[in-house]
Amino acid sequence: MRKARLSAQPADVLRFTSSIDSDKWIFDADINVDRAHVVMLTEEGIITAETSSLILSAISVIQKDGISALPPEEDIHAAIESKLIEMVGEDTGGRMHTGRSRNDEVATCIRMRLRDELLKMMRELIGLRQVLITHAKEHIETLIPGFTHTQHAQPTTLAHHLLAHAGALARDFDRLGGAYTRVNQSPLGAAAFAGTGFPVNRMRTCELLGFDGTIENSMDAVAARDFMIESVAAFANLMTDLSRIAAELILWSTSEFDYITIDDRYASTSSIMPQKKNPDVAELIRGKTGSVIAAATGILTIAKALPMSYNRDLQDATPHLGSAAQDTLASVHMTAGMIDTITVNKENLARQATAGFAMATELADTLVRSCGISFRTAHQIVGRLVRTGVSPSLEAIDEIAVSIANIRLSDLGLDGAAVASALDPMASVRTHAGGGPAPDDVTRVIAIFEDKLDADRVLLDRRSEQVNLAMQLLDRETAKYV
Repeated sequence: MRKARLSAQPADVLRFTSSIDSDKWIFDADINVDRAHVVMLTEEGIITAETSSLILSAISVIQKDGISALPPEEDIHAAIESKLIEMVGEDTGGRMHTGRSRNDEVATCIRMRLRDELLKMMRELIGLRQVLITHAKEHIETLIPGFTHTQHAQPTTLAHHLLAHAGALARDFDRLGGAYTRVNQSPLGAAAFAGTGFPVNRMRTCELLGFDGTIENSMDAVAARDFMIESVAAFANLMTDLSRIAAELILWSTSEFDYITIDDRYASTSSIMPQKKNPDVAELIRGKTGSVIAAATGILTIAKALPMSYNRDLQDATPHLGSAAQDTLASVHMTAGMIDTITVNKENLARQATAGFAMATELADTLVRSCGISFRTAHQIVGRLVRTGVSPSLEAIDEIAVSIANIRLSDLGLDGAAVASALDPMASVRTHAGGGPAPDDVTRVIAIFEDKLDADRVLLDRRSEQVNLAMQLLDRETAKYV
C-alpha cells in the first residue's frame, strides 16, 4: 500500500503505528464489511462476477485461517487486503477496495462490533433484572435495615432494596438501547470523507449489514465518534450501578454485618490465612468500574478538538471502547450470578432492622398523627429521647414533651398501643406506600417492572432478529458468487 508513494517504513515506526493487535476486536466485522461491499460492487456492475467469485472465495479462507495468518501490516484492513492480493493477485484482489476508504471501512467495522456488544449486554442486563425481580418476590416481608450515610435510618424490606437496583438497571437498559439506535447507522460508502465517484449503492450495503439507515453526510460518517462516547458513557453509568451493588455485597458479607453469604464460586481464600473467604468477584467489579470510567475519559480526551474529518488519533480510541465493553459485559454476568446464589440471613437482618433507633422517624410520625403537633416538635421530642437513651415508653415521651413543649402527649391522644405499633418494624413497613416497602406497593411495582422487562425483551429480540436476518441475507448473496 505504501510502496508507490512512500519509502519503506522502519520496523519501529510500524510497531508504533500498528493497530493490528487491538484490531482483533473487529476482525469478523471487517470480513463481513468486505463481503457486503464486494456483493454491492458486483450488483452495481463495478466489478465482474468472476472477480467477485475469486475475492469472496479468498475472503472465506482468510476468515477461516484467522487473524494470526495475516501478514504484518499497520491495521487489520491493510492486512486482509494484502493477504487477499497475495492469494489472487493485485489485478483481482486490488479491486475489492474500489469506491471505499479505510476511513469509512473502519467506522463501519467499529459500529458493527459495538452493535453486537450492545445486544449482548442488553441481553445480560435483562437476565440480571430478572434475577433481582425474582428475589424481590421471595423477600417481600424480609425486614432489613435501611441506611443513609451508612448509618441505620429506617427499616425496609429486602424486596424494596432489590427493586431500587432493578429500577436503576432498567434505566441503564434504556441508555444502552438509545445508544444502539445511533450506533446502528451505516457510514459505508462515504469513502475518505467526500464520497466516491463510483456508483456505489449505500442502501444495499446498509441492508446487507443489518443497519437501520445510513449517515447522510459523508464527512460526518467517517469523522463521528460520538456513538463511541455515548456508548462508553452508558457503560460507565451501568458499571457505577453495578459497583454500588458490589460494594453492598462486600459490606453485607462481612462478619460485622453478616446479612448475606456469598456463594463459594464467587469468592477466594487467602494464601496464608486459612479462615478467609474473600469476595473477589465483587471487588473486581468495583475495580473494573474505575477502568471503564477511565476508558470513557480516554475516548473523550482523544476525540476532543479533532478537526474534520478523519485523524489517526482515533485509532487509540477503539481499544478503550473494546475493553470497556468486555469489562461491562462480564460484570453484568457476574453480578447476576452472585445475587442469584447469595444466602440471606433473615434472622440477623430482622434484628438489625430496629437497631440504632431505626424506628425514630415512625415514632415522630405517630406523635404527629396521634396528637396533632407539628412534625418539628415531634422531631425534637424523639431526638431528645434518642439522645438520652431511655426506652421509648409513653411515660418517657410525656416527660420529654413537657420539658420541650410543656405538653403531655398522653393528654392529646397518644397511648401505649400507638407507641408499641410505631416501634414495630413490620407494622411500620406495611404503612409505607408511594413506592415504599409496603407489601402491596412492592407487589404493584414488581408488576410494573415485569411489564417493562417483557417490553424490553420484545425490543431486544426484534433488534437481534434484524441483525441475524441481515447476516443470513449476506450469506445467501455471497453464495451466489462463490
